[in-house]
Amino acid sequence: MTHTVLVVDDDAVVLDVLACMLEDLGCQVVCAHGGEEALATLTRQQHISILITDINMPGMDGHELAERATRIRPTLKVLQLSGRERKRDGFPLLRKPFSEEELARVMQQTTGLC
Repeated sequence: MTHTVLVVDDDAVVLDVLACMLEDLGCQVVCAHGGEEALATLTRQQHISILITDINMPGMDGHELAERATRIRPTLKVLQLSGRERKRDGFPLLRKPFSEEELARVMQQTTGLC
């Protein structure tokens, strides 16, 4: 089964690279540039099963997004990304920068691969 992943990052270059990595892993990818856009997308697109979000974003950060997203969709699997934030909230964290192989390994362990 192919999973649809919602990827959220305020940096367009990082968002594009991550989307390409996920597509290489066989995922269907939907992108959002911030928390509010991501929540609206989750509400509209019921087939999204995984949320991958940067933590450090202006406005709504990745911690708040993950909390709000899992209230909207309790079965949503979440993976957070950061180059400098500490892990909290009980969601898995992948440290930036990372390779496609590291992304695949962490997804296999935490959310399941696409």
